[in-house]
Amino acid sequence: MTDVTRTPFCMVNMGGVKIDVGNMDQDIGSKTTHNHGVDNGSFYWVHWYKYPLIMWLNLLTSLGCMQTGEFDLAYLSELDPMWNNDELSYIINPEAVLFGNPVTQLSCTADSLKTTLGNSTGLDSLFWCLGSQGSTYPLDGSVSNQTSPLQAATLLTERMDFKLHREGVIWDSVGQNSPALCEEHPMPVMPKSRYRYQLVNPEPKADACYPFGTNTIIWEGGHAPPTDHDNYGFLVWRKRNCCFL
Repeated sequence: MTDVTRTPFCMVNMGGVKIDVGNMDQDIGSKTTHNHGVDNGSFYWVHWYKYPLIMWLNLLTSLGCMQTGEFDLAYLSELDPMWNNDELSYIINPEAVLFGNPVTQLSCTADSLKTTLGNSTGLDSLFWCLGSQGSTYPLDGSVSNQTSPLQAATLLTERMDFKLHREGVIWDSVGQNSPALCEEHPMPVMPKSRYRYQLVNPEPKADACYPFGTNTIIWEGGHAPPTDHDNYGFLVWRKRNCCFL
């Protein structure tokens, strides 16, 4: 689960509670616009939660296939100096220099059409694309061309997933060959085909979840009230292989 917010330390999915961090809050808040002078540019903070919903709902009866765990706050972007600085983010994504040109970005059209019109998962081979949301890079909170707050929030949920794959926090859950077939393993490039997203805050979109990269235009109507202050929450679904006996 993710929070995407303009307000530092605002825990959207925990009822909007704001963590009191004293003067640190003011220092971080003052940095949110330092590199966003371009038109339609925006910046958001993202929080990543461990949220083992399937286990809580007891939807799987086999203990051997159950992925256990507890609810936990796994990542706060406010504590990451790379999240607010495009230059520092190159430390973990140096390949970004290869994809910041019109030719490679035009190739993202195929990814966008596949997810939005076909309602199928994105093309893992086009890892620099996040479909209709925009570019995977840089792996920070900057959005250079925001078409709507929900589009930017969705992009940053997907981008944070990629970032945590790159940093080894999230491992791939679907293996192609033995011995990785039944075990999670490091995957520094996020496989988009494993994931779908679903809006849960401020106005839940409970009747559907969408592949990463799906255009938000087809579902965002009525889900972004003017009083939400650009605070959003998403539930992220992940496909996982299970081998038991």
